[in-house]
Amino acid sequence: MRSPHGVTASAFRPSVMGRNGMVTSGHALASQAGIRTLMGGGNAVDAAIATAAALGVVEPAGSGVGGDGFILIHWAETGEVSAVNATGPAPAAATRERYLQDGGIPMKGIRSVSVPGLVDGWLLAHERYGGLPLEEVFRPAISLCEDGFPVSHLLAGAMQGERERFASDPHTRAIYTNDGAPIAAGGILCNANLGETLRRIAQDGRKSFYEGEIAREIAAFSRARDGLLTEDDLGNFHAHWAEPIHVNYRGYEVYEMPPNSSGHILLQELNIVELFDLQRSGCNTAETIHLMVEAKKLAFADREKFMADPEWVDIPLAGMLSKEYAAEQAERIDMERAAYDVPAGAPESHEDTTCFCTADRAGNLVCILQSIQSGFGSSLIAGGTGILLNNRMTYWHLEEGHPNCLMPGKRVRHTMNPVIITKDGRPVLTCGTPGADTQVQTNLQLVTHMLDFGMTPQEAVSAPRWRSLQNPMESTIPHVCSDNLQLEDRFAAEVQEGLAHKGHELEMVGDWGGPGSAQAIMVHPESGTLIGGSDPRRDGYAVGY
Repeated sequence: MRSPHGVTASAFRPSVMGRNGMVTSGHALASQAGIRTLMGGGNAVDAAIATAAALGVVEPAGSGVGGDGFILIHWAETGEVSAVNATGPAPAAATRERYLQDGGIPMKGIRSVSVPGLVDGWLLAHERYGGLPLEEVFRPAISLCEDGFPVSHLLAGAMQGERERFASDPHTRAIYTNDGAPIAAGGILCNANLGETLRRIAQDGRKSFYEGEIAREIAAFSRARDGLLTEDDLGNFHAHWAEPIHVNYRGYEVYEMPPNSSGHILLQELNIVELFDLQRSGCNTAETIHLMVEAKKLAFADREKFMADPEWVDIPLAGMLSKEYAAEQAERIDMERAAYDVPAGAPESHEDTTCFCTADRAGNLVCILQSIQSGFGSSLIAGGTGILLNNRMTYWHLEEGHPNCLMPGKRVRHTMNPVIITKDGRPVLTCGTPGADTQVQTNLQLVTHMLDFGMTPQEAVSAPRWRSLQNPMESTIPHVCSDNLQLEDRFAAEVQEGLAHKGHELEMVGDWGGPGSAQAIMVHPESGTLIGGSDPRRDGYAVGY
């Protein structure tokens, strides 16, 4: 297929279109849960929560009620974009000194668990915008829990990697194994306990999860294993509405989550690349990719130096997002050579995850990123709740003085960043992807593919993908090193040669080995038709009607 800008873009899947509703997510059964909710009279927010709950069942390695997330909503009636921050803080007993004494923060187990914030975020969004009762919204997910669902090849492979941990604990063994053996692709996975948990939340709301029987069971499970999460930690947590941040990119308003999300990185990247003629450079050419990688390095260096929980750290966000600062940063880019040592700029002070998108006929858009951190989180199910707990504590720094240094009650810096784009107050598109620090890099590619080069959502998510990796040994200081640039093999030979000539250290990852599970929905500017695209690299599907 050839776009209006002359860029050849292969989709390998058709663009999915609908007039009444669209859901794109990381799993077909979750997308179907959202569409069922729309067809049952729900709006885009109802569908998003239904999809969210279903993903926690069928894609348990990525998200669930034991995790946290961000919710971005465009509400057509008012034309406003609003945001819910549903990220939980560190427990009150989680001190830097305690973890240093124990040799650091463990990647798995009960000491890796922070306060789960996602459920309260769902409930806040539903309270303001939902149209259906929660019992109806959660019904598809509850059915998947109790009736079971077929395990995909992707999930089977992920559970194979956790087989020893899952088999050694009675709660995970009963759900995620077949009497200790990994469940093979096509086998049926049931989690009736999680279905009962969702039913309680639907009936009793916030109180059941954060103050009632579920909270007591989670806290008792933590206490029995010498964990730090308590009933007080759960009861004292509240998700909250936040003001989205945004920049204008070539006449489009691009909205992101504010800190403690890393969404500012995408906006800084867009501010920089806007100063260059991408259409002259061409789509996915060595020149364009080099520009985006160098812009990424500058934005990431700023994040490392400045960004953390804004209730604890003064972030020069207005300066970081200003067009003047973007011009200063752009001057630092050498278009002929990759930078290997990139310090943060000096802005003036002003003040395993899953992504899915929903849209309805009224013009409402929702994009949610939710996560339990790395694959299967802590790999622990909290007793009889069926809840797989997160391992979000692993994202903390323990270096004293670092902006993201662990403090009790502080929220960790997050990579999750949902995107909504409008023009003249009207919805244009929403998109996002899981993938830790590669999220904002993939989102930069998605946004420019669609806005600058005229791709459809399916073409954009299917296009060859790159990611720039920083040296993990440098992750605790405010520098980003161009350690290597991963490219899918589908990039043309002249692109690979051009990037290597500019000094990028290339790593080829196969035709479809790039990161993420990108999702996107575009609104046709004239007819209002909803056009969906879902990443073929994972289990995702777009469903519309």
